[in-house]
Amino acid sequence: MDDKKIERINFLARKSRAEGLTDEEKKEQEALRNEYRQGIRANLLDNLSRIEFVDGENK
Repeated sequence: MDDKKIERINFLARKSRAEGLTDEEKKEQEALRNEYRQGIRANLLDNLSRIEFVDGENK
């Protein structure tokens, strides 16, 4: 996810706390959050797939 989208997520979060969001902004916020979560999950799964367990018997 690029920096502009993250900035937009943060802007919408601040605006939501300060004055509330329109229905359109709420939908945009949810879509951006879902995209962000999907990227985090993909990154985590990629990192976990690279883990190699080694015990003392497999030297």
